[in-house]
Amino acid sequence: MGPSWVGYSPWCTREVAALTLHKYQLSRGAQTRKTMGRKFFVGGNWKMNGTKSEIGDIIAFLKTGPLNPNVEVVVGVPAIYLTYVTSIVPDNVSVSAQNTYKVAKGAFTGEISPAMLLDNGIPWVILGHSERRNVFSETDELIAEKVAHALETGLKVIACIGEKLEEREARKTEEVVYRQTKVIADKIKSWDNVVLAYEPVWAIGTGKTATPQQAQEVHEKLREWLSKNVNPNVAQTLRIIYGGSVTAANAKDLAKEKDIDGFLVGGASLKPEFVQIINARC
Repeated sequence: MGPSWVGYSPWCTREVAALTLHKYQLSRGAQTRKTMGRKFFVGGNWKMNGTKSEIGDIIAFLKTGPLNPNVEVVVGVPAIYLTYVTSIVPDNVSVSAQNTYKVAKGAFTGEISPAMLLDNGIPWVILGHSERRNVFSETDELIAEKVAHALETGLKVIACIGEKLEEREARKTEEVVYRQTKVIADKIKSWDNVVLAYEPVWAIGTGKTATPQQAQEVHEKLREWLSKNVNPNVAQTLRIIYGGSVTAANAKDLAKEKDIDGFLVGGASLKPEFVQIINARC
């Protein structure tokens, strides 16, 4: 972003639009330099929700928007509705699957392969979500294998990591997210088509919330780890998004943090407030 902030834009409030270019450069210039090349990304994870009627309502508010054109928007859709949503979603919103398997085909009842997703025009997949890890007992190793195969096949991946409440309270946050990231890093050749989503499980449905500062601290540590253990270029260019109970009420403050490059949104992505979240960094 840059001078386009000056003057009214439909996805920004008049208060923000009234900022002068000089004030913008002073307050956000450093952040802009550090995040240059990392396009803001907002993913909506619908989980196991939606009927065709309800999906119609979601598509309606996405079409009404307006959505900030400087934000990449992706919605994670239940498998049975993937092709349906692809046929009606606005052009500025991409569609993602919520899961896929680690091989191209075979005797794996109930699974869907990356090749099948691509064959149906689905460019994205969410892998490693906390519910896949904790409800379905998916291991770090399996998730990394899924990520690697999806990337090799040509999918783009939202790869999720994050610690549980007891791990947070035991001060093991860094240990857990580094371990989860390392297993993925060891199996993939390129991070170009990866968005890394930090989703603290302790901040999802527990009544506890991560402050913008707590989220920023983990994102910054992850970027430092990537710089040392992968390479500095990946650390600077990889989008690291936040996924801990993001709502319209907290999105703007979270979006101000220099290492938070967007959000993975759960329940709020089913509601009109999702538009406000998409426009949080306007």
